[in-house]
Amino acid sequence: MPDLSLPRTRALLEQGIERGWHLGAQVYVSRGASGGPTSSALGLGRGELAVGELAVGERGPGLPMETDTLNIWLSSTKPITATALAVLWQRGLLDLDHPVARYVPEFAARGKDGITLRHLLTHTGGIRMLNIGWPEASWDEIVATVCAGRPEPRWRPGHKAGYHLASSWFVLGEVVSRVAGHPFPEFVRAELFEPCGMHDTWIGMPEDRFEAYGDRIGRMYASVNGKRTERGWHRAPHVVGCSPGGNGYGPIRELGRFYEMLLRRGVTEQGHRLLQPATLEALTTPHRVGLYDHTFKQKLDWGLGFIVNSAHYGAELVPYGYGRHASRRTFGHSGFQSSVGFADPEHDLAVALVTNGNPGEPTHTERFEALTEAIYVDLDLAEAAD
Repeated sequence: MPDLSLPRTRALLEQGIERGWHLGAQVYVSRGASGGPTSSALGLGRGELAVGELAVGERGPGLPMETDTLNIWLSSTKPITATALAVLWQRGLLDLDHPVARYVPEFAARGKDGITLRHLLTHTGGIRMLNIGWPEASWDEIVATVCAGRPEPRWRPGHKAGYHLASSWFVLGEVVSRVAGHPFPEFVRAELFEPCGMHDTWIGMPEDRFEAYGDRIGRMYASVNGKRTERGWHRAPHVVGCSPGGNGYGPIRELGRFYEMLLRRGVTEQGHRLLQPATLEALTTPHRVGLYDHTFKQKLDWGLGFIVNSAHYGAELVPYGYGRHASRRTFGHSGFQSSVGFADPEHDLAVALVTNGNPGEPTHTERFEALTEAIYVDLDLAEAAD
């Protein structure tokens, strides 16, 4: 059995605290979710997991990071929104190749009538609007702003790629709300979080829950050049408001449970099927291949809302990557300089990791490259470089 206390991973996280990159961190890893050959090799029965979990440092000054601290996942939230759409798709309630305007008619304004749901899920729609008013503006105001916006010039949807930070994800959330007939936060709680045992996970937290959690909600810091500045993302506007592409909140182990469900081919630990195998294949198979991403300035492959391992393009450090030991089939998503969740089917491995400091892109990319590599070494899936 591998050492699930994750000693190398812990040492790197503590080193990051010493260097001022973050105050604290949570890590969750599990193997054996699929019940396949990996389970047998680990001596596990069907349905059993080998689990490792860490909480190190502080969630705020003088407040210890704990395994049940609720941290912000930022863009690691996006696959959940994509999966919510997939649930409606497999029920026959929408078509991913239909124009977005079929479900949100006002989106067709100013030449956006040809942009499809698939274009938005693969970040090829050309509406990388940044000034959408979040979190001060209401949901309806933000959706109206995006719908009234003009697409980027000389952008042919589906043929040019560039990561959309938030704009398209509010529209996708609006599609979920209109098709399902329920507000987006309620739909993901009922259809995904509760069945997966993600009871402390929210995208748009009710005010009474926000007040009840109190200081269980962790903080996030900019931590560049030795200077630490509190982001303020633990306060009500950023937690209670809903951003379908960016403000999932919960203990990181619950993001790990989401990826365990995907490794089980869409089945929860309790045996409830959320996704059909064909739906899961559609989500995690590359739909966008070899395109240069005009936001990240690098080639990246994409499923439907999931980033597929793109290390094969040869970059020394891959933004939003999973480390050099991850298999080619690995899929997941990262959050701005702080988090990652992914599944590696070849190793039957689910990983979720969050740190509460944003140290700048180069430092962060190196930090998470080292951390993901350490996880594989701790689990005896790779040999240490040293």
